[in-house]
Amino acid sequence: MHPLHDYVVKQLAEKLKERRVVVWYDERGEFRPFVNEMRGGPRAASEPVAVGVAGIKASLAEYAGSLFELRAVIEPLVSGDKPDVLVVYIPGLAHDTKASVLMELEKAGRTWKPELKQLAKNVLLQKYTLGVVDEMLPFDRKVSYEDLARAAAGNSGAEPPSILKSIFHDASGNDGLLTAWLVSDARDAEIVSKEATRELIKLVKARLGLDLVADSPLAKLRAIVLRFVLASEFRLDLSCDAPAALDSVQKPPTKNEEFAVRELARRLRTGHADMYATRADRVEEELGLKNAKLPPGSLGSIDTFRFEERALLRHAGDLIANGKFESALSLVSEREQSFWLDRDVARKAQWEATRRMAELGDLAVQVKAAVGKTSGDAATWLDAYVTQSGSGWFRLDQAQRRLEFVVSKLDEDPDERPLAVVRRAYEDAVHAMAEGFTKALGKAAWTVPSALHQTRTWSEVVSAKPTPVAYFLVDAMRFEMGVELAERLPRTSEVAVRAAVGALPSITPIGMAALMPGASSSFSVVEEKGKLGARIDDAFLPDLAARKKHAAARVPNLVDLALDELLSLQPSKLAKKVEGAQVVVVRSQEIDHAGETGFTFQARQVMDSVIDNLKLAIGKLAKAGVEHAVVSADHGHLFFASDRDESMRTDAPGGDTVELHRRCWIGRGGATSAGCVRVSATQLGYASDLELVFPAATGVFKAGGDLAFHHGGPSLQEMVIPVLTVRTKTRDARPSAGPIEASGLPEAVTNRIFSVTFIYGAKQMLLGETGVQVRPLLMAAGKQVGAMGMAVDAHFDRATGTVKLEPNKRATIAFLLSDESAASVRVVVQDPTTDAELYRSPTDIPVRLGV
Repeated sequence: MHPLHDYVVKQLAEKLKERRVVVWYDERGEFRPFVNEMRGGPRAASEPVAVGVAGIKASLAEYAGSLFELRAVIEPLVSGDKPDVLVVYIPGLAHDTKASVLMELEKAGRTWKPELKQLAKNVLLQKYTLGVVDEMLPFDRKVSYEDLARAAAGNSGAEPPSILKSIFHDASGNDGLLTAWLVSDARDAEIVSKEATRELIKLVKARLGLDLVADSPLAKLRAIVLRFVLASEFRLDLSCDAPAALDSVQKPPTKNEEFAVRELARRLRTGHADMYATRADRVEEELGLKNAKLPPGSLGSIDTFRFEERALLRHAGDLIANGKFESALSLVSEREQSFWLDRDVARKAQWEATRRMAELGDLAVQVKAAVGKTSGDAATWLDAYVTQSGSGWFRLDQAQRRLEFVVSKLDEDPDERPLAVVRRAYEDAVHAMAEGFTKALGKAAWTVPSALHQTRTWSEVVSAKPTPVAYFLVDAMRFEMGVELAERLPRTSEVAVRAAVGALPSITPIGMAALMPGASSSFSVVEEKGKLGARIDDAFLPDLAARKKHAAARVPNLVDLALDELLSLQPSKLAKKVEGAQVVVVRSQEIDHAGETGFTFQARQVMDSVIDNLKLAIGKLAKAGVEHAVVSADHGHLFFASDRDESMRTDAPGGDTVELHRRCWIGRGGATSAGCVRVSATQLGYASDLELVFPAATGVFKAGGDLAFHHGGPSLQEMVIPVLTVRTKTRDARPSAGPIEASGLPEAVTNRIFSVTFIYGAKQMLLGETGVQVRPLLMAAGKQVGAMGMAVDAHFDRATGTVKLEPNKRATIAFLLSDESAASVRVVVQDPTTDAELYRSPTDIPVRLGV
């Protein structure tokens, strides 16, 4: 036969395979020649005849004036449980969709009403470009089946085969051909030498509706088409009037051309990103769009041009600055996967910071409203702060820490206005929280009887664990950090988190002593020889040396390690060191040390990395035979973005001062300034004549110490500490995922934020594989020094620091270096269930910040 016949047969066969019966309406009778070809001649009788349809044996029945007669002759073929394969051809009659005589048959099978010109066009497009086909099949010219069959077969009188298709032989379809021409001028010379420019102009007219001047150079034509495509997509995406600069650019005339414009722009972005970015920037500059005054809310869902992303980020900042946090969150969620952000990690980091601003602002409003409605006793305040059902106030502190961590990593400072608004909202909420809790605590005689007190941690938690047990004493770890540590531990671990109320004052010598053995039965805060410390039985514990001596005397076979030392030990040496130990004490001072140094910027980075390093240490000890662990802290902390201003600073009480800190005064006598509260040591249950004075909210004394990071007072953030109990099963941690490969590893880390692309399952795949959840990290000398901060083309779980890699799909991970003192790093991907390594970069990557 010929290509048109073969194509119609193929279409008909597909419909027979679907429903076995096809009722074919041909109102204009255009397909009679085809039906005669299929049957082998004209209709000779009313009875159905046997035909072959692409290898399918079928019966063909044809309408000849009476639908009732037609129904009668086909009834025997369709009356059984499984009807015969049947084609019912009805020429010259329109389909009555409401009262068809064959309605029952049409519903059991399927109705087909093809258009001859469209089917012929599909065939011709295999040989010719769209512009040529449109000339061959003009809308207003009647052509017969025979004419179209000759054209499809390439017989005499038809257009010669497409020259453009031969030049762009590796392009698929008209859109593929146009895309290939727009992205490269490599074939321009061939187009000119083979005189294919006319065909190209026809194709642009047919597909896009754009008129081009035939004698223009191809480079100029390419620039015109690109400008038309990008400007048209931008205009179509707007929900307001287009800027005047676009008046010079022709509009797509019909919906078909509008669709073609969108499709071509999409192909350019997804298949030729580098070229697209360069050309889009050029068109944006030519049209002066960067300075266009457009309402940000009217910008559509597609960021055709770079300026749109920046305008929308400014708009998100404006929303936050005006307290519209939910609207800002919605905007960020809608736009965080745009073309421009996926290509620029630094810009994506700005959006991530904006997301965290909006989250913090939204939480601050919720928490402050809840604080204003809270009027119960101290236990009520404590429960509201620590509940892990989703409404716990501690989430506010978590959101603040996460925001400040991201801000500390930005290469370019974010907009000051929204950042200042959410920082103020946080401070106001914490101020109200601290003021209310301090009052409630005072009314409750400075106790929360229903809660675990810090002094009972050893007797009720640590001593109840099977030995050997690791006891982590983390200086200044807030309750929210403990919750996050629990979330980051392997899912195979048995983890529980509870809150404990810390001893006052919430300073290191007192809080660390309260965690010691014997503290539950005898604990006081006293002065001895001019030093402040805790007394347990007859032991005075003013410092670390005294506490270590006390613990060693109370606990046989105790091993004492610093966190940094533990992480740096080789597994064999660690196993030997803890062999035979009943308790392994692990001390971490990184948080408090970083906060007390006064370098807020570095402190934010350290706080996040300590959580991950605690996780590593717990896993490392488990492999050395110490499966059980208890993690707690001496106190929490308040940490604001900047120093307390003068209005928040209070004169110290004076009198007989034993110690003065930003958040507490310990001594005898002196004055109690407005906004402060005085409590005697005996009221706190201590056998001592000391007195303590605290700012009643979040103010500080005029004393030495940092003005942004401080502790010592009775706020929830300072007094409430986490107590984690962990059991890490020491089964062999075998990788649970297939191969993971990385590309784009930097030769050196020159920015705090950098990206690496991963692909899962590139070499071997399991049937039905749906992807794998992984935790990407940065490691150096056994310690974690960075983590994932953002992801492109993958779902990032911010709470657990994990991302899902889909099979054979690339995902770009943006890493945030948290410890800038690292000389070099390795990129590591872990299984979050077992902590097994699924990938490790082959060599150390040097860190050269500022290069």
